[in-house]
Amino acid sequence: MGGFFSSIFSSLFGTREMRILILGLDGAGKTTILYRLQVGEVVTTIPTIGFNVETVTYKNLKFQVWDLGGQTSIRPYWRCYYSNTDAVIYVVDSCDRDRIGISKSEMANSLGLPALKDRKWQIFKTSATKGTGLDEAMEWLVETLKSRQ
Repeated sequence: MGGFFSSIFSSLFGTREMRILILGLDGAGKTTILYRLQVGEVVTTIPTIGFNVETVTYKNLKFQVWDLGGQTSIRPYWRCYYSNTDAVIYVVDSCDRDRIGISKSEMANSLGLPALKDRKWQIFKTSATKGTGLDEAMEWLVETLKSRQ
């Protein structure tokens, strides 16, 4: 019964939960971005072993955000989470010059870039610790997801 009222409320007011994956190498800032989006501030984080899942509401859209660990041993399992995913946020730590090449190849191999050539994508310069660029990136994501409906 609660699900019935929830679906009526969602259709009237436009709230629909969408699934987002946050991927990237370990230490790239995925968890910091997740909690910056959820609570609006920087929180102290520890390396993610496995995943974190949180609900983030932005512009009347509800996102179920999965922050997947980025350690070498975990990356092969990212593909297990792709099903029923509406969008992927791939985080690159541009200050980590030694691993930019690794991040590039992980993005290409893990996401299967040739298969994504007909998908909408965008690169944004952001800082989770300063909060800059995140609103612009989320605005683009929201508009892109709304245009698919």
